[in-house]
Amino acid sequence: MKIAIFLGHPAQFHLFKHMAKNLRDKGHKVEFLVKRKDILEKLVKDSGFDYTIVRKQERQSSDTLTMICVVLKTAFNMLWYMLTRRPKIIIGTYGSIFAKMVPIKFIVCNEDDASVVPKFAKLAYPNASVILTPVSCDCGQWNDKAIKYAGFQKLAYLHPNVFTPDKSIVEKYFGKGYKPYVLMRFAKLNAHHDDGITGMTDQLAETVIERLSTKYNVYISSERPLTASLEKYRLHINLYDIHHLMAFADLFVGDSQSMSVESALLGIPNIRFNSFAGRIGVLKELEEKYHLTIGISSDKPDVLLETIDNFIRTPEILDQYKNNRQKLLQDKIDVTQFLTWFVDNYPESSQIMKDNPDYQYRFR
Repeated sequence: MKIAIFLGHPAQFHLFKHMAKNLRDKGHKVEFLVKRKDILEKLVKDSGFDYTIVRKQERQSSDTLTMICVVLKTAFNMLWYMLTRRPKIIIGTYGSIFAKMVPIKFIVCNEDDASVVPKFAKLAYPNASVILTPVSCDCGQWNDKAIKYAGFQKLAYLHPNVFTPDKSIVEKYFGKGYKPYVLMRFAKLNAHHDDGITGMTDQLAETVIERLSTKYNVYISSERPLTASLEKYRLHINLYDIHHLMAFADLFVGDSQSMSVESALLGIPNIRFNSFAGRIGVLKELEEKYHLTIGISSDKPDVLLETIDNFIRTPEILDQYKNNRQKLLQDKIDVTQFLTWFVDNYPESSQIMKDNPDYQYRFR
């Protein structure tokens, strides 16, 4: 088959990269459709896969009118691609707007509840052929379209079957015998679902670093500009090495949802500080069932500092997280294997999952 994979965010490249290789190895023709967002194009280009740009400029504003214009322009570019290139299946996100006009089977993947990303849901779900989501994700009125799997999207690239942390990569940057370290991440919080969402201020970040620096080196990864006092902590590394550095960190602190989930799946203690705390099903499952993350609302900076102080005083927390991660892995599937099978056998795979959801547990 000719299969196209739509990417709207760098994390989605990691989600699909192993599946794409597996499908190509099975003889399918695979091509990525990408937006020029952050490092996304570089990641795809360096992977060696064919790709087509469907949005050339990054959106500068999150207001509704700007978002509608950008989404429609991207969707029309997608429509042109579908009419001229005729893939059999597209897997990805909101490029499904015009999918039924061609028609082409469009598999939408998402792990945010519809109530958290309502604009995305209204754009992506109505014309989707099927929606693939983790069991803890609520698709709202479109739940009847959803195939829910026992996993998380980020397990597609952080499951032990596909990712082995390499300590030598950490030593390349920090030297042998490096001091224990903490990673911090600051997001722009300007996505369409981030209206009214706040995270960590520069002043609070400086206070957090002051507390942590008594015991750890601190390194910052940031989408947004940093003040001079914070810039000296900025992490300068190869784009592909971040998950190895995360895997050997003692703690992650930030306002990024994605890197909090990644830290949790790696068994690294993590504290996320933003207005989304307690609102997202995937993170609630990680926090309440597996005790692998802590969410603190951005109106409670004192709670954040108290939680960090508690972490510093409790070194055994790291071992607790490693044990909790093992419990999670026992419950969950190898998402890459599952996605590969699902796309390779679609649409029969969709009916199999509807008739027998436990079929997915063959993919361990």
